[in-house]
Amino acid sequence: MYRPVNHGYIEVVIGPMYSGKSEELIRRIKRAEIAKQNIVVFKPRIDDRYSKEDVVSHSGDSVGAIPINKANEIYNYIDEKTQVVGIDEVQFFDEEIINIAINLADKGIRVIAAGLDMDFKGEPFGPTPKLLAVAEFVDKIQAICSVCGQPATRSQRLINGEPARYDDPIIQVGAVESYEARCRKCHVVYRDKK
Repeated sequence: MYRPVNHGYIEVVIGPMYSGKSEELIRRIKRAEIAKQNIVVFKPRIDDRYSKEDVVSHSGDSVGAIPINKANEIYNYIDEKTQVVGIDEVQFFDEEIINIAINLADKGIRVIAAGLDMDFKGEPFGPTPKLLAVAEFVDKIQAICSVCGQPATRSQRLINGEPARYDDPIIQVGAVESYEARCRKCHVVYRDKK
């Protein structure tokens, strides 16, 4: 894939749980490391599933990262030498992440963001949709549906093995104990109370 040279841009990798978003972010970061580029990687502090200070894929690949609470903390770690900024789990950040990504790209920095495009309800998640609109490059990747084996584009939240209810909280950090990849047909969200 060809990318612009000598100016910044935004690329976003999106998809459901278990599609390989973080794995792809890590792959791109490691390629930039091989090219001896100056890189800074960020992750939301609330995502401590596998590590507090690394971006870790479900397959075990990892890259060092700075855990932050709010998007504007990114500026504390950027200087004139920064060439690449990686951001994992972008959906957990506040809306300011969009302006920050734009600002960094305008300064000539390559911004690579990865995250969920939809929440467990199958609805647009946090700032991700707006980030997609301003990005130069978007890769939407699929997982495999854990029910039927077809391409999965949704994250099925499970509570005690049952599909979550529509009114459940949006943010719940978890892995295999709480989520499955599902296709449109097999994705279930209960809208009424028990």
